[in-house]
Amino acid sequence: MSNTESPIRVVVWGENRHEQEQPEVAAIYPDGMHTTIKEGIEENLGTGASVTTVTLDDPEHGLTEDVLTNTDVLVWWGHAAHSEVSDEVVERVHRHVLAGMGLLVLHSGHWSKIFGKLMGTSCTLRWRSEEDRELVWTVDPTHPIAQGVPHPFIIPQQEMYGEFFDVPAPDELVFLSTFSGGEVFRSGMTYKRGFGKIFFFSPGDQDYPVYHQKEVRRVIANGVEWAVTVRPERTDPVLLRYETEDFYNGHNYQGAMAN
Repeated sequence: MSNTESPIRVVVWGENRHEQEQPEVAAIYPDGMHTTIKEGIEENLGTGASVTTVTLDDPEHGLTEDVLTNTDVLVWWGHAAHSEVSDEVVERVHRHVLAGMGLLVLHSGHWSKIFGKLMGTSCTLRWRSEEDRELVWTVDPTHPIAQGVPHPFIIPQQEMYGEFFDVPAPDELVFLSTFSGGEVFRSGMTYKRGFGKIFFFSPGDQDYPVYHQKEVRRVIANGVEWAVTVRPERTDPVLLRYETEDFYNGHNYQGAMAN
């Protein structure tokens, strides 16, 4: 991103429950995982990004209409309190993604309401909650999200995520992870929904200092840059009726049930 362009407006959403309730997690992330993720984005993108944080316990989970309208990319980390996320807020985030807001879903965010709604599947997977070594292999070295990332890079401490991962076939598979038990996992995948771009990246269990690791921070920052829409403005996908030979001026049409 050149210095003449506006910085990417990034909001990091953190559940922020483990940090408050588990001293061992607070010791790793004393200011919350959301703050560490924010710092990693700033470390890599510098003045190219303007990054703020919000949490589950903020009013409207920090994701008001005004906040989302002024967000280019939303980064989401959740785990223990998916059910506490308001359906109204999920609908709001979903609408903004379809209209062009980028979304990064991290680790246990695979089971968040918003990711499940966007995927249309259970988003369940195989997992083992014990310390393991994760090797993250680059499947697509030409992808923007993989730039500057070693192949492979090693995460010394992480829980195991494995297949089968019940999500739709991705538009692009960027990273594949392997573990000591022989498991494999599609750990970095992209999707498009409506006008929005989505990147799922699995490393980041709360019990380990994964978000302090430079390679992980680089991937997330790359994902933020990639997820920004190329459209000049955010608009909802709409259904319009076009007369013959009228290629540009559709008429309002709300659908069969409304008409």
